[in-house]
Amino acid sequence: MNRLAHETSPYLLQHAANPVDWYPWGDEAFAKAHAEDKPVLLSVGYSACHWCHVMERESFEDAETAKLMNELYVSVKVDREERPDVDAVYMDAVVALSGHGGWPMTVFLTPGGEPFFGGTYYPPEPRHGMPAFRQVLVAIAEAYRIQREDVAKQADALVDALRRTAQLQPSSEPLNEELLSEAVRVLRAQFDERWGGFGRAPKFPPASTIEFLLRAGALDLARGTLDGMAAGGMYDLVGGGFHRYSVDEQWLVPHFEKMLYDNALLIPAYLHGWLVTGDDRYRRVVEQTVEYTLRELQLEGGGFASAQDADTDGVEGLTFTWTPDEIDRDELLLPFEHGQYILRGELSDDERARLLATRKQRPQPLRDDKAIAAWNGLMLAALAEAGRRLERDDWLDAARELAEFLLGPLADGDRLHRTWRGGVAKGTGYLEDYANVAHGLYELHVATGDARWLHESYRLAHLAIDLFADEENGGFFLAPADGEALVARQKDLDDNPTPSGNSMLAFVLIRLARIWGDDELEQRAVGVLRLMRDVIPRAPQGFGWALCALDLHLSPPRELAIVGDPQSDVARAALRGFDPNAVVAFGPMDGVPLLEGKTLIDGKTAVYVCERFACQAPVTDPALFADR
Repeated sequence: MNRLAHETSPYLLQHAANPVDWYPWGDEAFAKAHAEDKPVLLSVGYSACHWCHVMERESFEDAETAKLMNELYVSVKVDREERPDVDAVYMDAVVALSGHGGWPMTVFLTPGGEPFFGGTYYPPEPRHGMPAFRQVLVAIAEAYRIQREDVAKQADALVDALRRTAQLQPSSEPLNEELLSEAVRVLRAQFDERWGGFGRAPKFPPASTIEFLLRAGALDLARGTLDGMAAGGMYDLVGGGFHRYSVDEQWLVPHFEKMLYDNALLIPAYLHGWLVTGDDRYRRVVEQTVEYTLRELQLEGGGFASAQDADTDGVEGLTFTWTPDEIDRDELLLPFEHGQYILRGELSDDERARLLATRKQRPQPLRDDKAIAAWNGLMLAALAEAGRRLERDDWLDAARELAEFLLGPLADGDRLHRTWRGGVAKGTGYLEDYANVAHGLYELHVATGDARWLHESYRLAHLAIDLFADEENGGFFLAPADGEALVARQKDLDDNPTPSGNSMLAFVLIRLARIWGDDELEQRAVGVLRLMRDVIPRAPQGFGWALCALDLHLSPPRELAIVGDPQSDVARAALRGFDPNAVVAFGPMDGVPLLEGKTLIDGKTAVYVCERFACQAPVTDPALFADR
C-alpha cells in the first residue's frame, strides 16, 4: 500500500494498492521533488470516471510503468472533486498546451509546482496518434534533465498566462435586455430540432440553459430538450435519475456514471418545466429522480453521496443494460453493445417495479460516498422546492436533515468544509460551496418559513464576499484568500456542468439584496456579470446560470413578504406559479428589512406584494392569487 491508504477520498483509495509510489497533494511531495531534483507527475481524476479506471488498469497497475514513474518522478494523485482549485489551475494549463482537457488529467510540473507539459489519457501502447504513456514518461524526464532552461521558460510562460486569466477586466458595455434576446437567438441557431439539446454528440444535460430558456419564454427549445433527455437512455427509465451524458446526439447511449450534481440540477429544471407547461411527464421525472437520489445516494446523517460509477465489475453499464429475454416488449429495446440493450419508451409503474427488483439482484456500481458541500447545496435547493411544490413532507424532512448536515458535520464553526466521508470532514470550502449552500438554504426558507435558514443563507453569502471577493476587478476567486497559495489564483466563470460559483453567488446576492434592501450586494453581483458580459452573447450555453442571474437583475423587483403560516392557503396560493424573479421572505422575523412593520391581519396570514419595498395592501384571501 502507498501513502494514499491514509486518505478518505474513494478515488484516492482506489489507487492505494498501485505499485506507483503515489503521494497525495501536499508539501511532502514537493519537498521530495526539490530534494531529489525530480519533476512532479500530477494525475487528476475522480471515482466515477471511466477512462480514469482504464488508465489505472493499463498503466498504474503495471509494474514496468510504475517502476518508471517511481524512478523518474514524484507522483501525486488528486481527486478533482476534493481539490477543484488544483484541478482548475492545471486544467487551464493542459488546455493551453493541447487545446483540450478532460480526465484523467496528466500534468508534469517543476518541483515548484509550475506546469510545463500535460495531456489527458495516455494509452499503454501508441495508438490513434497518441504516444504510449511510457514513451511520454521517458521523453519528459529526458527533457527535464537536459533541456532545463527550455522547461523553465515553458513553465514561466504558462504560469504567466494562467495568472492573466484571473485578471479578466470587467466590461464597460451596458447590461441590458438585448443580451438576453441575443442569447436566445444563438441558442436557437444551435438547437437540435430533432433530438433536442444543443450541438451534436456528445451531449451533456444543459440544466442551467433550460432554466434560462423557461425564464425567457423559449418553450420550444426547453421542451424539446426536456423531452429528448427523458425519453430513455441517458434517463434511467427503471430506477429514475440521469446518467452523466449521452455519447450520441439522441440522448440514447449514456456514459453510465450518475452524478449528484446532474440530478440535483435536473430536478428543478423538470419541476419548472411542469409548472410552465402543465405536462405531467415532467412531474413524473421529478418524482422518480428524487426517489432515486433518496434511495441510492442519501447517506446516514442526511448528506448525499457524490456519484455512482460508470462501471460494474470493470464493465461499463453492466448494471443498467438488458437482454431480450429479460424484457417482454421488444419495442423498448435499442442495441448497446455485447448483446446488451438500452431501454427507451414508456414503462408502467408495475413494469418499473418489476425491472427495478430484477436489477437490484445484479452486481451494483461502486458509490463515491463522500459528500461535497457544493453538490449537497444544489440537492438541498432541489429537495426543498420540489417538496414544497409537490406537497411532499417527507422530502421537506429530508431537506431539513440535509441542511443540518451542511451546517453541522460539514462545517467548522462559521465556515464550510469541502468534503465529508465516514465521519471525517476535510478541506476548505470553495466559492461554489458557499454559493450553492446559501442558495439551498434560501430555498429551504421559502419551503418551510423557518427564519433560521434565511439568516444562515445571508451569513454564508456575506462570508463568501469576505473570503473570495476580488476587490480590484470584481467577481470572486475560486479559493479563499487564506487558502493554499497555488501558482495562480483562478476564477471559475463557466456554468458547465454546474453553475459556476460566480454565477450562483451573483444569483444569491441579488435575491438577498432585494430582501434586505442592500444595493451593495446587488452591485457585487453586477461585478460578476460585467466580467462575463462580452462573452455571454457569443457562447450562451456556457453561461446559462449567469443568464438567469442577469434576467433576475434586469427584472422589475418583486418582493413577497408573507407573515404567518407558510402552510396557509393564501401563502400556498401566492407561491403556486412559476415566478422565478420574485423574492420571498416569511415572518414575523427580526432584522429583515422587507418584513419590518408587517403583521398578521385580523389574526390571519397576510401576503404583502411589494416592488422596491413599496407594498400593496396585504392579501389574506387566496382567491386573489387564483390566476397564478
